[in-house]
Amino acid sequence: MPAKAKVTKEMIIDAAFEIAKEMGAENITARTVSQKLCCSTQPVLYHFKTIEDVRIAAHKKASEFHINYVTNLSGKYERPMLEVGMRYIQFAVEEKNLFRFLYHSNYYTGVSLSDWLTGKNFDSLFPILKRQAKVDERQAYSIFSQIVLVTHGIASLLANNAMVYDEAYCVNTLSNAYFGIMYLVKERGLL
Repeated sequence: MPAKAKVTKEMIIDAAFEIAKEMGAENITARTVSQKLCCSTQPVLYHFKTIEDVRIAAHKKASEFHINYVTNLSGKYERPMLEVGMRYIQFAVEEKNLFRFLYHSNYYTGVSLSDWLTGKNFDSLFPILKRQAKVDERQAYSIFSQIVLVTHGIASLLANNAMVYDEAYCVNTLSNAYFGIMYLVKERGLL
């Protein structure tokens, strides 16, 4: 008789991630994870003390997936930062459940906006923005934080079905925000 396949911690995280992606994070339970893995709930509760620990691990995986998605640039748009913004918005359209899991849950509670923007999530984008905009570190942070707020607002509305995705509208809105902020930084010395 062949030995039963061993359920690993990584398999549990992957299953929870898939559940969050397909059905929403609120459906991550010991039962749904074990059903996804075709096993009993015992391995899930063996590797994790609580189902909340499984959700936290799945959230981390979703965050990594999101960053890879957003920063996988193809050159589709004329400016790299515009493409980053559009990929952020497209993620909200294509992966509504993951977007809501990432940003409409309490997993970022206690993290300041400044820490979130300058953390490992976006650190690879600052050199791109500095080169594109020809600005220093402080100016890049100001520009980036303003653009993120506009971009995130659009993405949140789309992820919650509050508006219909219109690529041209999104490109125009992000471009207006970028050039408006650039004007304030370079011409007026503000921010």
